[in-house]
Amino acid sequence: MEKYTPQKGLPVMSRDEVRRVDAWAIDEIGAPGVVLMENAGRSCAELAQQRLAGVDGPKVCIFCGTGNNGGDGYVMARHLLNAGFQVRTVLCGERDRVRGDARINLDILERLGHAVEPLDPGAEDLPVYVRTFGGDADMIVDALFGTGLHGELSGGFQALIEAINNLDRPILAVDIPSGLDCDSGRPLGAAIRAAYTVTFVAVKRGFLASVETSRYTGEIYIASIGVEPPT
Repeated sequence: MEKYTPQKGLPVMSRDEVRRVDAWAIDEIGAPGVVLMENAGRSCAELAQQRLAGVDGPKVCIFCGTGNNGGDGYVMARHLLNAGFQVRTVLCGERDRVRGDARINLDILERLGHAVEPLDPGAEDLPVYVRTFGGDADMIVDALFGTGLHGELSGGFQALIEAINNLDRPILAVDIPSGLDCDSGRPLGAAIRAAYTVTFVAVKRGFLASVETSRYTGEIYIASIGVEPPT
């Protein structure tokens, strides 16, 4: 994992370019998606451990969406639990929508005895629920949406993101701050204001779109998914 600075000349990719890397890794190289997810989530856990190294009995709250970004969050939760962290994992959305590699990692986490707690993004008193889950955490993890998000946020997710930001806790974003457009760097109604973003394969084009984008990404780290794309 490498911290991004403009001087390093690290790779920058659009949404479509990142998708092509994923397709290359899975379809041509034969790396199962669940292996790529494991590598991604483990990298996020490593940064959380580094940033909370001086905290006694560290507490982390992970807000997971129903897609693969949430799957990275379940992997992260497992590794942090293994490291002795106190972890609350919150599934934001309908459980039946969690499928594929993400569902595999959700099931593993629960079979290990870890309770994944539900949260309806459309709930009344949503900020109260969010504060109950994450108000005493030393770090919040945003694993809601990945790079595929486009179009204005709906279904209560703007309010959810604003409630998470209002916790005033350091936030680690998984791959991209939820609500930030991957290519334009524009908030899609609302966006997570992260202290750290662990992004995979390459810096996303939108991260460099304007100087204001750093308000959302915080420090940017590039993590490997276990296979490197051809140059």
